[in-house]
Amino acid sequence: METRIPNPALSNPATLKALIALSESAGDTGVPNTTHYLMHVRASQINGCSGCLDMHTKEMRKAGESDERIFTVAAWRDTAYYTDAERAALALAEALTRIADRADPVDDAVWNEAARHYDEKQLSSLVLSIAAINTWNRLNVATRQIAGAA
Repeated sequence: METRIPNPALSNPATLKALIALSESAGDTGVPNTTHYLMHVRASQINGCSGCLDMHTKEMRKAGESDERIFTVAAWRDTAYYTDAERAALALAEALTRIADRADPVDDAVWNEAARHYDEKQLSSLVLSIAAINTWNRLNVATRQIAGAA
């Protein structure tokens, strides 16, 4: 497999600046960075983005996350490694990543469970974080950015 073109955001400084600003805007709301990393890994698994999976699993490891938590994100429903708040964030990440799969992609059950654990500012942070990772995933997948390629 070969990369088609460099990531478009890296080729356009204004786009890169805007996407970094979007990604950074999701922070500083009391949502742990590890929750964002979990959502980024899960969305990247769904979207098949090797570059983002590589980056965000390394972030998790650097943040001190256990191998069990890193390796089982795809099976988060069937493990005891995640808190209820993290599970709500992961469910929201899956719903927002798979918006074409259902008529009501983010149904009330998913939203209300997230709202049970996060306040309005934090919910906004989660939604922005999920939107940002999906944007990065789409840029990388469309142009075949390859993890580990030099």
